[in-house]
Amino acid sequence: MDQRDLLCARHELLTPRLRLESPRLEHAPAILESVNFSLPGLKFVAWAQQAVDRVWADAFSQRGAHFVAKGDALIFYAFDRSDGAFVGIVDLHSFDFSVPAAQIGYVGDARRTGRGLMREATLAVIDLGFALGLQRIEAWCDVRNARSIRFAECLGMQREGMRRSAERDPQGDLCDQLVLSRTRTASTSAQSS
Repeated sequence: MDQRDLLCARHELLTPRLRLESPRLEHAPAILESVNFSLPGLKFVAWAQQAVDRVWADAFSQRGAHFVAKGDALIFYAFDRSDGAFVGIVDLHSFDFSVPAAQIGYVGDARRTGRGLMREATLAVIDLGFALGLQRIEAWCDVRNARSIRFAECLGMQREGMRRSAERDPQGDLCDQLVLSRTRTASTSAQSS
């Protein structure tokens, strides 16, 4: 697997309840509304610490589209197929093609919680990553972010260890990160059981 695989990857995924699309400028209004509504629950998301405007949402969507077009990331915006409502963002980033491995990120819209939609979206992106040749997908979670850690575990990720004072949180304080991962071998074994 290498960057060419990312460049050739699908830009739309369908699940039973969702349509996942690579970022486009026309997604900006959904991003704007979602971030502003979900702000209270986004304490650990660096780019979502204050209310945003349409200029920010346009730039965010364009930047995401640029990362995908360059083969630097796979980013998907998830929409409910029944009503078109925005559900959240899932991305694979920080690729290490020598393994190959990547990190996964996920941010859900607070209005769509409790129905398993983000889990469905994230599992679809994990499946795509493994189909493209990834051997390992990691989630790095601030140890204080219990919700994100629980979510990673419900995706079949296993706790591996702690990175102490590994990064600054959105408030500028050093924080520890828990590393969780799911491997292609474990994913294949789980599906065949």
